[in-house]
Amino acid sequence: MNLLTIGIIGIIALVFLLYSKMPVGFAMAFLGFIGFGYVVNFDAASSLLARDVWDVFSSYNLTVIPLFVFMGQIAFHAGISRRLYDSAYVLLGHRRGGLAMTTVGACAGFSAICGSTNATAATMATVALPEMKRYGYDMGLATGTVAAAGSLGILIPPSVIFIVYGILTEQSIGKLFAAGIVPGILLCFLFLMTIHLRVRKNPSLAPPGPKTGFREKFRSFAGILEALVLFLLVMGGIFFGFFTPTEAAAVGAFMTLLIAIIRRQLHWIDFIQSLADTTKISCMIMVIVTGAVIFGHFMAITRLPYTLASYVGSLPFGPHAVIGLIILVYLVGGCFMDALAMIMLTIPIFFPVVQTLGFDPIWFGVVIVLVTEMGVITPPVGVNVYVVYGVARDVPLETIFKGVYPMLLALLVCNLLLILFPQIALWLPSLMH
Repeated sequence: MNLLTIGIIGIIALVFLLYSKMPVGFAMAFLGFIGFGYVVNFDAASSLLARDVWDVFSSYNLTVIPLFVFMGQIAFHAGISRRLYDSAYVLLGHRRGGLAMTTVGACAGFSAICGSTNATAATMATVALPEMKRYGYDMGLATGTVAAAGSLGILIPPSVIFIVYGILTEQSIGKLFAAGIVPGILLCFLFLMTIHLRVRKNPSLAPPGPKTGFREKFRSFAGILEALVLFLLVMGGIFFGFFTPTEAAAVGAFMTLLIAIIRRQLHWIDFIQSLADTTKISCMIMVIVTGAVIFGHFMAITRLPYTLASYVGSLPFGPHAVIGLIILVYLVGGCFMDALAMIMLTIPIFFPVVQTLGFDPIWFGVVIVLVTEMGVITPPVGVNVYVVYGVARDVPLETIFKGVYPMLLALLVCNLLLILFPQIALWLPSLMH
């Protein structure tokens, strides 16, 4: 059996194990170990397994993950997310569809200090859905908005997906963070326009809330100030070269904790819960990264990624047609697979193809994150939809899926604009020190 055939069998076996509900990290590590042992020998595979586990869990670069996760957990338990939502409501709540627009704004703000799509969706579902239900909003619009806007958590920095992509492809995490800012703002605008057009067509979907005066609007900025300071501190430090991403994560986590202590809104039990959730989420990500590294070594020895890259590079298609095919693979795969698992499985295969075609790897990272955002809200695996369903048990699952479909159009438009105008993502990284 030749090496390419072994590599293809390995990928098919991995997809099968993922559908059998085996944890992603363990599935990748198991197949990587078995495959490497079969191709080379099991003594070498055992040595590789031990080395990869040690290298990942002792990696200084990966300490950025638990620090940013901890930052998001403290922000949630300290009430920063609720104050963000309250402030956005004062500014936008009086408009028709204003509460849904408020949710998009609050999701964007919380994403800037969280980094996780699931955490953003869960937090905003808890805060926003009761308010929209109280004001008579259509629950398809309400839940669909929360699920879709929650996906901003992996686009607006700090983003766990950007961190993992940067480590896998050896790209600057700081530049990836900077590259996500303008597309994140653009996507927020497209989400707002989508809501505006929907409620303009059918005003019964979203009645307007009570109007607020200039004084209330001015005071509402106090609730935005905390998140804005944290975002500017973290991203400004990275952008101007004051901090590395890991140092910025440490500073951000410390400042978030300091704000919580000063405001006296973080109870001891919430602090313990933040530590427990941070440990659980971080360990899950680290195990997935370890499994991906082991599986990546197996793929490398079969030479499947390089053979595929050479084959695609020789096809009589234009580079953008190939990118379109890659995006289609992510769209279809994202309907059946977790976002992080999809990144781990496909980046070792597609990244050499992108390099062969001459595309900018930072730009490609943003494109992949945008496509992954579609995956977290599309059936049957749309994770964010299930997160929102877990909070709003009285809303049928099909209602939430119907509510996210118009938002998918906004994501498609954003991706198309990014492909046509790559500088949307590359402008800020080009200014970095």
